[in-house]
Amino acid sequence: MKRVYDFLKKCGTYYLATIDGDQARVRPFGTIDLFEGHLYIQTGKVKPVSQQMQANPKIELCAFDGQQWLRLSATAVRDENIEAKKHMLEQYPELKAMYDAEDENTEVLYLKDAMATFSSFTAEPVCIEF
Repeated sequence: MKRVYDFLKKCGTYYLATIDGDQARVRPFGTIDLFEGHLYIQTGKVKPVSQQMQANPKIELCAFDGQQWLRLSATAVRDENIEAKKHMLEQYPELKAMYDAEDENTEVLYLKDAMATFSSFTAEPVCIEF
């Protein structure tokens, strides 16, 4: 899990895919956090991405650092733990202008049943499950 976290932090931006009815939706994301043994992402509950993950929590994300790429599939689980929200916002203080750990909008989700695959053109794929 730490390797996935480090890679996503290094990339800065990754692309998160959800399902909206029968249509795939992909958008750039940038929040990633390790907290109490889980890998977390963050969004706002009012956003369509949040509603899509609540309707169908199976997500995929993809990131590329110029040499290798990561594809990760997982189940996104909403966590209402205020400490998890605070930890995320401490990692991304620029978000504090839009989010507060105790508001009704801030949402953190941890990834469970994750399968991460690191690939490149020069090495065999490496798979990590967590």
